[in-house]
Amino acid sequence: MELLEYVTELLRGTLGSPWLWVIVLLVSGLDALLPFMPSETTVITVAVLIGPDLPQLALLAVVSALGAWLGDCLGYTVGAAAGPRALARLQRGPEGIRRHEWAKIQVRRNAVLLILAARYLPGGRVASGLATGSMGYPPRKFVPLDALGASIWAVYSVLIGLVGGAAFADEPEKGLLLSFTLGLVLVGAIEIGRRVRVRILTRRHGAAETGDNGLCVEP
Repeated sequence: MELLEYVTELLRGTLGSPWLWVIVLLVSGLDALLPFMPSETTVITVAVLIGPDLPQLALLAVVSALGAWLGDCLGYTVGAAAGPRALARLQRGPEGIRRHEWAKIQVRRNAVLLILAARYLPGGRVASGLATGSMGYPPRKFVPLDALGASIWAVYSVLIGLVGGAAFADEPEKGLLLSFTLGLVLVGAIEIGRRVRVRILTRRHGAAETGDNGLCVEP
């Protein structure tokens, strides 16, 4: 609680200042390369402090979405630039070639889910940008998809902060706790859904490789 009070007072001191938007933009962007940056925490905290001020909340959503999108594009660019060297190491030997082909198939099949949903998991934005960039996912597809994903994330974060701020208008620290709890529940639901999906796909893949008698089909 003391830490939340400190963060709240720190950000409260920038309310009404242009520096608030600079902080939101930078933190939202740098999180794409530095996963320890508290992008979601910052956006939720600012939303709680702003309260039911719709123009300010809309501006917060726009600035945080822009920062997230720019940061993701930077991560994609880094992945694309480092791609040839990384892929050369990955493709060493038969096992390396197999891993590379597997990774390429995963990006091709799940790129939309990776770009839109990975940002809600710890380190997901870093993995998404670097993977899609290094595996050669087309930028003409990545850029608009990521803009959509960043916008959804920003609106989601602002709405969670708005709910917490509305519930505890005079006690922002409690509003933050409620907002973070809601965020954790939603992230947990996304992670459970992801694991269920992976399990289903794994079973389907296993079934495709076996015959009616359950024996493995030779490739």
